[in-house]
Amino acid sequence: MLTSILTLILDFVASTLGFLFWLRFWCQAVRVRPPSPFGDFIVRLTDWLVRPLRRVVPGVAGYDWASLVAAFLVALAFAAITTALGNRFMPGAVLALALYQLLSWILYSLMGALIIEIVFSWVNPNAPLAPFVRALNEPVMRPFRRILPPIAGVDLSPILAFIVLRIALSLSGAVLLMA
Repeated sequence: MLTSILTLILDFVASTLGFLFWLRFWCQAVRVRPPSPFGDFIVRLTDWLVRPLRRVVPGVAGYDWASLVAAFLVALAFAAITTALGNRFMPGAVLALALYQLLSWILYSLMGALIIEIVFSWVNPNAPLAPFVRALNEPVMRPFRRILPPIAGVDLSPILAFIVLRIALSLSGAVLLMA
C-alpha cells in the first residue's frame, strides 16, 4: 500500500518534471516563445538541472539538448526507483523503461497539445494561449495537413495525427518493454 502511494507521488513528480524539460526543448526546437508568465514558470522549474547540464551537453544545431537529456535523466531516475521499489532492479530493463517513459511523455504531450488546439478552435480561437499551442503543433500537423486537406472547411487532419501518435505510443511500448 505504501509502495503504491509512493510510486504514485513519484510518477506525478517525474511526469511533471519530464514534461517541463521536454516542453522547454520543444519550444526552442520549433522556435516559439511561451507567453511570459508561463515561460518564466518553465525556466524557473527546470533551470536547476538544465544549466549544469549545458556545461556538459552543449546545444548543437540550434537545439537545447541539455533540456532533452534532463528529461531522460528524470525518466531514468524514475525507472530506477520504481524498479528498485518493486524488487526487480535490472539495468537493461531500467534503461528500456526510461526510454519508454520519455517517449510516452513526448507522445502524450503532443496528443495533449493537439486536444488543446482543437478545443481552442471550437471555443475561442483568439484565446491568448491559442497561437502558442498552434505553433507547438505546427511541425507535427504539417505532414498530416498535406495528406488530408480540409474538407468543406473542416480540418480532419488532427484525427489522423492523433491516431498516428497513439499507434506510435503502442508500438514504442511493444518494442521497448517487450525487448
